[in-house]
Amino acid sequence: MGLLLYILPYIMAKGTPIYNHKVYKRKQELFSTLRKFAGPLGQLTLLEIGTGTGTNFQFHPPGCRLTCTNPNPDFRKFLLKSLSENQQLKLERLVVASGEELHRTPGGTVDAVVRALSAALGDRRRGSPDRGFASARAGVNSPQAFYTGFFYGTVFQGGAFYFLEHVAADHSSCTYFWQKICDPVWKYFGDGCSLSRETQKELEKTNFSELNLRRIHVTPYWIPTRPHIIGYTV
Repeated sequence: MGLLLYILPYIMAKGTPIYNHKVYKRKQELFSTLRKFAGPLGQLTLLEIGTGTGTNFQFHPPGCRLTCTNPNPDFRKFLLKSLSENQQLKLERLVVASGEELHRTPGGTVDAVVRALSAALGDRRRGSPDRGFASARAGVNSPQAFYTGFFYGTVFQGGAFYFLEHVAADHSSCTYFWQKICDPVWKYFGDGCSLSRETQKELEKTNFSELNLRRIHVTPYWIPTRPHIIGYTV
């Protein structure tokens, strides 16, 4: 499993630009609204959970102050490369963690939280963090703990949570059938990622004052990760 976790960032570094191309306009539209959550001085403080290789950096507003998290420390060099290509951003912290137990982030310290393609992940990272990262226990096996606990304790009042996730298809569809068939293998090779997570239902159960959510589909149409949700909450 250690070898798989080591090579996963290299696979993602090759694959995420292709994915980014498919959802470029949707990401651009979504993250263009981040500015309205900036603080009184006009500066946005952002926490990105499951930053991966940093494929969202190009969409964040100039001057944004970033805290980035990854459960796998081997993503570090790819993240820093993306950061060097997006010098309009200021990196404040790198943390080895993900999800609802990111307890080293002080309460009420960020204007917005971003999580893209990481709600489906389980807690499969290995061992100790790389030098240069803070250590933190983490996992996304309890989504309600994240939404009601960590999120409310971390974001300033009136702040936002942005999301883009692949999700379970309609239960009567062929896509859902194949998601359930492929799920065990997908979890093993995808660092605990689940094809059939009901992230939309988890969000709808949470008492956010505002939920802006759309279901979209990403090509090609035969892949089990085709169904997505995109949006933000306040």
